[in-house]
Amino acid sequence: MQPFDAAQDLKDAPRTGGAQRPKDAATLILTRGGDRPEVLMGRRAPGHVFMASKWVFPGGRIERADFTAAFAEDFAADTARRLEIETPARRARALALAAVRETYEETGLILGRKAPPASVAGPWREYRGEGALPDLSVLTYVARAVTPPGRARRFDARFFMAEARHLLHPEHTAGSGELDEIAWLPLSEARTLDLPAITRFVLGEIAERLQQPDRPLPFVRMVRGRHVVESRA
Repeated sequence: MQPFDAAQDLKDAPRTGGAQRPKDAATLILTRGGDRPEVLMGRRAPGHVFMASKWVFPGGRIERADFTAAFAEDFAADTARRLEIETPARRARALALAAVRETYEETGLILGRKAPPASVAGPWREYRGEGALPDLSVLTYVARAVTPPGRARRFDARFFMAEARHLLHPEHTAGSGELDEIAWLPLSEARTLDLPAITRFVLGEIAERLQQPDRPLPFVRMVRGRHVVESRA
């Protein structure tokens, strides 16, 4: 299991008081490159209240429409098993769909497949415009992290990974503007950037997982005032 930089985590998001409950959120880590792996990352715009100017993976909070969005194929068995230990199947799918949707909104990239027009129904107008359906079967669930108490923003975040070959189009766009720079980065280079502690931790996990796909899933949270990394089969 990778070490977690608790001191940096406190610098990334200092305590502000309050007792906010963490909101469900999800992130998508896109990889490509075979023996020289790269990941897609973006730099958050300077004006953000939370993690301004930090490099992150695309992602964000779950929305109501994510519970009813259509998809082409369900999770693979192992991904479904790991998620359903933590949360009901409907919410698990909504979390994954939130990661896919946020990635589209922030980068213009669609993880999914073309579908007959009659099957593309429901919310997610942009996906419908592309005639596309998200494909949950290509996602791997790789990590979970809960923002410590007392922060300005708190998230219960699930991290999913998928290979770039499953994208409908290979090139990203400017997206929504939430990320002011988007780039494919070699794993070794990505770890030298200005990153939140959890992003650095997950990058290390990705490097290990690309070599050992069945490694345990890490869960990072704070327990009795101390950061804890649990390992889950």
